[in-house]
Amino acid sequence: MYKRDRAIKDITKPKELEEIIKKSKICHIGMVDGNIPYVLAFNFGYKDGTIYLHSALAGRKLDILKKNNNVCVEFDADHELFFRDEHIACSWRWRYKSVLAFGKAEIVENFDEKVEGLKIFMSNYSDRKFEFSKPSVNNINIIRIKIDRMTGRKFEYI
Repeated sequence: MYKRDRAIKDITKPKELEEIIKKSKICHIGMVDGNIPYVLAFNFGYKDGTIYLHSALAGRKLDILKKNNNVCVEFDADHELFFRDEHIACSWRWRYKSVLAFGKAEIVENFDEKVEGLKIFMSNYSDRKFEFSKPSVNNINIIRIKIDRMTGRKFEYI
């Protein structure tokens, strides 16, 4: 029988899960291409239980999402390298907190909704207000993922 490491703690409070998402600078999106996993790193925006990504107008990820839009999104934050004994390699560890979010990805078609998605996206990286030209908005896709459920863990945090 599997014995779970005592250093792993589940995170169940929605506020704590959202704090981890907001601290993260990138996320990893897991998709399924037929029966093969496909994972990519993304910059992202987050607001009210929804993740926003931007992408090119064409590419493998969009082909995959058209066939199967179920995704798993991974966020991690609060990384800290430490050791219990500096001379024993296996005692070196990373503290971290992570979130897995599950949902369905959809391509945003409406121009104004794309602009709103871009504003949310940029607010994750800057307090500045941005304007978006029509050609710029029309030359990208915004992918919106409404989160259906989330789980979280922290490793070596109380």
